[in-house]
Amino acid sequence: MASATNFPPLKNDLLLRAARGERTERAPVWVMRQAGRYLPEFRKVRESHEFFEVCRTPALATEVTVQPIRRYSGLVDASIIFSDILVIPQAMGMEVLMNPGPQFPDPLVTPADVSKLNKVVDVEKELGYVFRAITQTRTALNGEVPLIGFCGAPWTLFAYMIEGGGSKTLQKAKTWLFKYPEESKALLLRIAEVCVDFLVGQVRAGAQLLQVFDSWAGELSPYDFDQFSYPTLKYISTNVKRRLAEEKLPDTPMTLFAKGANYALGHLAQNAGYDVLGLDWVIDPVEARRIVGDKVALQGNMDPNVLYGGRDAIEAAVKRMSEGFRAGKGGWIANLGHGITPGVDPEDLRWFFECVQKYSVL
Repeated sequence: MASATNFPPLKNDLLLRAARGERTERAPVWVMRQAGRYLPEFRKVRESHEFFEVCRTPALATEVTVQPIRRYSGLVDASIIFSDILVIPQAMGMEVLMNPGPQFPDPLVTPADVSKLNKVVDVEKELGYVFRAITQTRTALNGEVPLIGFCGAPWTLFAYMIEGGGSKTLQKAKTWLFKYPEESKALLLRIAEVCVDFLVGQVRAGAQLLQVFDSWAGELSPYDFDQFSYPTLKYISTNVKRRLAEEKLPDTPMTLFAKGANYALGHLAQNAGYDVLGLDWVIDPVEARRIVGDKVALQGNMDPNVLYGGRDAIEAAVKRMSEGFRAGKGGWIANLGHGITPGVDPEDLRWFFECVQKYSVL
């Protein structure tokens, strides 16, 4: 496997400097799901390749990861490896289909079903295709921008594994939390252990920043978030950083995006061990900075649907967002408050990037 010493030198380190808390000359910008269905070149690849086939084929994953960098060269400051948060349940022995959203034909119904999961997960064997894609992508990027690796957070993955797909209420997953709290915590920790191995492997393969997506964090009450999600998020940051140090791997910034859990921002900033906190669009940047102080960098947070509102709306929102984030101290990475959606015109996203470059200057 390639080591960090034989990749092309990085030409744009804005993202990494902002992630470490620096106030950069302008905000680095990227968007969640930027390699995806809004791009015609991505849809072209998908015409002849199933979703998880793209994930599992390093040449295809590299191609679609690089597509937005190629299209928006000079405007976007990070790439994120094309993969999916649900590769971890797959590695643990569950079948996941994408049709078009995620489906688990055989979800976990009761704690007894946990016995069906792999007792030991060899991430190199099960998820080595992600590592190979990262290594190939680092080379293909030729140092133009850093490469982000990621995983889903244990609570979000746990919910998918029990619900069998997306859910508006998460009734089945929450039933586990309230009916089987100790068994739930045990499964959440097992998922967290795989997350640690997976993230460390991504750094070993060449990832330069790591993001943990807790997409369903906001579905938990503050008490239940603190009981069930937070301990695993802390476990991941602590153990990834310990392992990176032990293996003499690069000190890699970590971002936590706990969507909807704005009630926990202060606690997460002080105690969770992440360098960057991602924000959704339902909190004002000035308020977020007041809550977290200057201990962490912030990432976010324009409503993705503004991208449908026309260029004047996009420009006004970016200007307002930039003024809010630039009013405080600390690093800021410009982004959306959740992933870009499939119907966005790629030229409207270009305008978003251009507006960030214009208005985020210090």
